Amino acid sequence: MTMENDSFRYLEVSDPGLTPPGFTFVTAKSAALGQRADVTIYAPSAARSGDEVPIVILLHGARGSHWAWTFKGGAHERLEALIDAGRMTPMVLIMPSDGLWGDGSGFVGHRAQDFERWIVEETPRLAMTISPACGERSPIFVCGLSMGGYAALRLAGKFPDRIAGASAHSAITTDEQFDLVIAESRSGWSRAPEDRGVVAALTLTSRPAPVRFDCGLDDPLLPANRRLHADLDALGVAHRFEVRPGGHDWVYWSKSIEQSFLFFNDLMASRS
Repeated sequence: MTMENDSFRYLEVSDPGLTPPGFTFVTAKSAALGQRADVTIYAPSAARSGDEVPIVILLHGARGSHWAWTFKGGAHERLEALIDAGRMTPMVLIMPSDGLWGDGSGFVGHRAQDFERWIVEETPRLAMTISPACGERSPIFVCGLSMGGYAALRLAGKFPDRIAGASAHSAITTDEQFDLVIAESRSGWSRAPEDRGVVAALTLTSRPAPVRFDCGLDDPLLPANRRLHADLDALGVAHRFEVRPGGHDWVYWSKSIEQSFLFFNDLMASRS
């Protein structure tokens, strides 16, 4: 089914009779990217039309895509279990691809494409367009793993007026770390300090959005995450940091996503 929309040239939307319950798959023509991009949306059964429930943007890692958080990580099952247990309010998950640039775009601005604007502006608009449970007053949270964690933490610093909270698992913390995981040159990526490292982004303002991050004991990115924690402590930037058993893999991320959901739920409770 193709939908007309003021924000996108077109939206190609999956047939609800052919998709798993709660899921919608969308291909959108992104103005920020100048190309098509894919998105998975999951609305839990408790998310009712008109409630303007929170939107959680889940960002994948390098070499991944929009389907990874659900069909490798089971994020939707973790969400439903927490809601059923009465531990959190319903939230709608929207999981965009990063535009599929090379092995990973970093979710930053490039010379000819703005992967950051795709996430900050267009992805929430898609959630509001597709899910009747989302609206203009829906709080927006962002969470990611590895490359997606790098984006989530940076966006909390750059857009505290739009992002209500951010969480990261096994996060890349500086742009040089991408050279270990992607084959392509980063010569066209933004060179602004806040796009090259998490610390610079989180110190752009005196009040970034609330953030938390965690990393596994066997993760090669643990030293970098510990440095990030120490740097933020030294600079007086409020945050939560946890080291938990596990490595840089879906066994770790599929469990850790619960901590992100509960963090966002706590932030919602503090707003009421």
